[in-house]
Amino acid sequence: MPEETAPTATTATIGTAGSGARALGLGCLGCAGLLFVAVVALFFQLTWNAQDATDLPRVAPEEMADRVFGHSQEAYDVLGFTRTVPPGVERVGVGTENTVDAGYCYDGGLLGLEDKTVDGAYRMSHSWAVDHVPASQAVPGLRRLHQRLKDDGWEVSSYREGGKGKDWALFVRRDGEDERMSFTWDPDRQYFIGGTTAPCAYDPGWTGGGTDSYSPGDAAHSVRPPALWHGRL
Repeated sequence: MPEETAPTATTATIGTAGSGARALGLGCLGCAGLLFVAVVALFFQLTWNAQDATDLPRVAPEEMADRVFGHSQEAYDVLGFTRTVPPGVERVGVGTENTVDAGYCYDGGLLGLEDKTVDGAYRMSHSWAVDHVPASQAVPGLRRLHQRLKDDGWEVSSYREGGKGKDWALFVRRDGEDERMSFTWDPDRQYFIGGTTAPCAYDPGWTGGGTDSYSPGDAAHSVRPPALWHGRL
């Protein structure tokens, strides 16, 4: 009876190597599949964001101005200010301010890699400032406003209690960052600055005819904010 021959080490090694190669190949295919899914997901995300940039409501500048001013007036009341701030600028960076402005809206293109303006679209903002604001008014006011905005559903993107000789600051946002408010107080200058920015919208008054491109300044020039004063709302 012939003797059985045991498998040689070479045969075992070849079998092990073959199994390892198959496992490695399957692993690479799995990694490639995950990478493909990630790339496709990123593509759809970028495409969706690009559509959002131009899928805007048509809102009259007067309505957007009322919106940003309303947020500023509410914050003004919560802060506890009692002075009346008339429209306009008293002295830039020193005196009171109560103005509206409008800026461009941008479209990143299909993949979000471009940086072009959206014709006929504007982003309304309201800026205000008060001078001679002592710490006894600014500090409790900002702390109160910080809590109030959180309770009202605003996301606090930054809040800093500056301490001695350092600025205090509060920045909030909501609706996917399309709507924002900011507040800063300089203790050395006793100067308080506030601002509100609305989401982008198309100007119903712009028809797109002719060769002239749209200027958001046209939307801002058509409106004028009322005076800020305590208890207005």
